[in-house]
Amino acid sequence: MEILAAYDLTGSLRAAAELAGCSHHTVARHVAARDAGQPIAVPVYRRRVTDAYLPKIEEWIEPSKGKIRADKAHEKLRALGYEGSERSTRRAVAQVRAAWRLGHVRVHRPWVTEPGQWIQYDFGDGPLIEGKKTVLFVAWLAWARFRVVIALRDRTAPNVFAALDRTFRGLGGAPTYVLTDNEKTVTVSHVAGVPVRNQQTVDFARHYGVTVLTCQPADPASKGGVESSVKLAKADIVPKDTNLRAEYASFGEIEAACEALMDEVNHREHRATRRKPAVMLAEGSAAVAPDPGHRTHRRVRPLTGRPGEHSDGPPSRTASTPSRHISSARGSSSDPTAPDPTSRSSSSTTAARGRWKSPGTGAPGPAARQSTTPTFRTTGPGFRAITRQKPGRPRKRSSLASVTAPAPGCSRPQRRARPG
Repeated sequence: MEILAAYDLTGSLRAAAELAGCSHHTVARHVAARDAGQPIAVPVYRRRVTDAYLPKIEEWIEPSKGKIRADKAHEKLRALGYEGSERSTRRAVAQVRAAWRLGHVRVHRPWVTEPGQWIQYDFGDGPLIEGKKTVLFVAWLAWARFRVVIALRDRTAPNVFAALDRTFRGLGGAPTYVLTDNEKTVTVSHVAGVPVRNQQTVDFARHYGVTVLTCQPADPASKGGVESSVKLAKADIVPKDTNLRAEYASFGEIEAACEALMDEVNHREHRATRRKPAVMLAEGSAAVAPDPGHRTHRRVRPLTGRPGEHSDGPPSRTASTPSRHISSARGSSSDPTAPDPTSRSSSSTTAARGRWKSPGTGAPGPAARQSTTPTFRTTGPGFRAITRQKPGRPRKRSSLASVTAPAPGCSRPQRRARPG
């Protein structure tokens, strides 16, 4: 029974308290609040000793992103004249931190990808073989939700590149983007927040025509798909009390377990797409680049820019052999149309030769142009003209031949007066 209804019925504080199941003092407070026309059951706010310092605590919470400790905040408040206890400071810091986190909640939205565009890979601790640790290489194709699990001896660059090569061959091609962690095999360091790629990874990405990207440091949520796949692989393959698996006697048994796991998870319906990943992989296989193990040999366009600069982006589909590799690939011949012994088919070699000639002319291709050596000719004090000796063409005179040094007081060079 309600308190006020019981009091109106009985007219007694104690009788109403007995009917409502509370104290008669509570009934008295409710009756007095109703007679005064004030809201009932509204708590009365009592001022705290930390109220005057809440703006200063908020000022410390914002730059520290809610990570400042309460004991450090208490030391700073004591220097400002705060006389409260450390327990009151902890309550105030916890209150302000909770409000700050509510205003900075990370929003996760569905990731809508395209077929053959994104793949993520990560590593997990594998089972022990004769007391030695193994590594589980896990790759996750985003659109198809296709998972690849490969057992490795370690996480060195050759083993990682071999696992990626095996993954690309199994998928039937190389996706556009490869996302992973900031390991030393991928990222050497960060300069002003920009990752500096490992040169071996740059060469690998250029060869397969992919772009290697890395997530933000200490942010596993940026590649949550492969993180969940690693958790699934470790829960199923690594012997634990939950899966009742026995210890592995050889490395081949781990590989067999990885194959069984891939066959199971890729041929069952995924709860997000309601389709089998293997079926979606077959449908999206036309969107990936050709299989690196079966595509014809293609030449790579040399990097333009300053020496030593490299890019980890995908190379152009129309590319040529770098000039520094021409002599080793073709022997001592300098003819750009000579057959390439490293080519896998004569038709691809012929197509490559035709692609690197100017249409309708016999002009040499970019590789031949880059193999020329510049010659320097002095034309006056402080000036130097650069001409390039092109094969099969007479040397042209530089237009700077008639330019002399600037006269005293002049900022621009003067031209000689023509006779007559």
